[in-house]
Amino acid sequence: MTIADVRKNAEGKMDQSIAAFKNNLSKIRTGRANPAMLDSVQVDYYGSPVPITQVANVSLLDSRTISVQPWEKGMGAKIEKAIRDSDLGLNPSSMGELIRVPLPPMSEERRKELTKVVRHEGETAKIAVRNLRRDANEAVKKLVKDKVASEDDQKRAETEIQKVTDKHVIEIDHLVAAKEQEIMAV
Repeated sequence: MTIADVRKNAEGKMDQSIAAFKNNLSKIRTGRANPAMLDSVQVDYYGSPVPITQVANVSLLDSRTISVQPWEKGMGAKIEKAIRDSDLGLNPSSMGELIRVPLPPMSEERRKELTKVVRHEGETAKIAVRNLRRDANEAVKKLVKDKVASEDDQKRAETEIQKVTDKHVIEIDHLVAAKEQEIMAV
């Protein structure tokens, strides 16, 4: 393994951390409806819990309403119960086979709570990136110890790894700021 491999590996893992962070952000509720909000809802399907997307078509009716169209006739009541029992605070209503999930408007207090959640998620993502930096630096030190690389190479590698880390931390900060702005928009 070379220093370039260590750097490339660390950068790839940092990119994965950012992707996971973006996925977590998409689940945090803003004023608008988002079908991804229901991804965490599990529906009882013949005795085993499955994600709602495996038993129904989830889409948007308008900016504040999610529609859920079950694929099987008898699943409507189970899907409705699963959404109601989830910790999302949503109250679905049936219209024949179509289930409408209206999103209630958020209070100012709730918006501020959500911005705190977003900041916490951002800090968690930054910690993950910094841990990857530490692991990469330790791998470089091991290469120097094993006499595969020189100390000058180590200094250059640590500088490059720090630049990659800084780039990812800045990206996380931008994502947090954008999500906060989206949440606070009325």
